[in-house]
Amino acid sequence: MVVISYKTIKDYIERHKSVSDQLNNWYTITEKSDWANFHEMKQLFNSVDAVGDDLYVFNIKGNEYRLIVRIFFRVRTVYIKFVGTHKEYDMLNLGDL
Repeated sequence: MVVISYKTIKDYIERHKSVSDQLNNWYTITEKSDWANFHEMKQLFNSVDAVGDDLYVFNIKGNEYRLIVRIFFRVRTVYIKFVGTHKEYDMLNLGDL
């Protein structure tokens, strides 16, 4: 998959080093993957949920953090839209992403 805006993850890791391993692991796996659909992605990331409008939410570090991405499977492209704590996620309006 092509992952757009790794800088979002990199910037977050600089401020929250405790989640570095988990986010870098997600990135490495995702970049090496070639998912055609949600089902294929779910086989690798059991904690991912589809929330509509091509948005997917990953639980990171035991659900302590959330990663939201927009995926266009047809062109194998993943756009990082949000990285934050579960509490920050709860305050988001997904329609704004």
